Amino acid sequence: MEHATDVAAAIDTSLESLVAVLEKARLAQIPAIPPAQLRVLTIVAENRHTNMSRLAEALDVVPSSASRLCDRLEATGLLRRVADPRDRREVRLLLTPASRRLLADLRARRRDALAEVLERMPVSARQDLVRALRAFEAAAADTAPDTAADDDLRTA
Repeated sequence: MEHATDVAAAIDTSLESLVAVLEKARLAQIPAIPPAQLRVLTIVAENRHTNMSRLAEALDVVPSSASRLCDRLEATGLLRRVADPRDRREVRLLLTPASRRLLADLRARRRDALAEVLERMPVSARQDLVRALRAFEAAAADTAPDTAADDDLRTA
């Protein structure tokens, strides 16, 4: 398997298995959260300066669709909207303690589900997998556009 396309095909197949394991962990979550709403919580968790415009951009949806997702999350107590102290015309999105617990719970469930599968692999295969994933991460980082500077300048 020396051609990159062969490796890509093997990874694609493995990803289907990985997604199935992670999805099973998500579905075991109580309360079950729809994937779109979970994506919103994840985006907000990763960026403390998320507002509706940034959220819509990250989700690649129109702002009204992002707003409806936030309405549902706010109604269930998983998201709060507050005036941005830097610009009171903007609304900042914040996680609630309940959503932080939900995300932490989900992370733990996902790691447990992954560990269960990894335990069935030989130790040497797990070590090879970790090395390969780290190499992949480094290669992907070398080609990723630098958005850190843009994030500091963008206000919408």
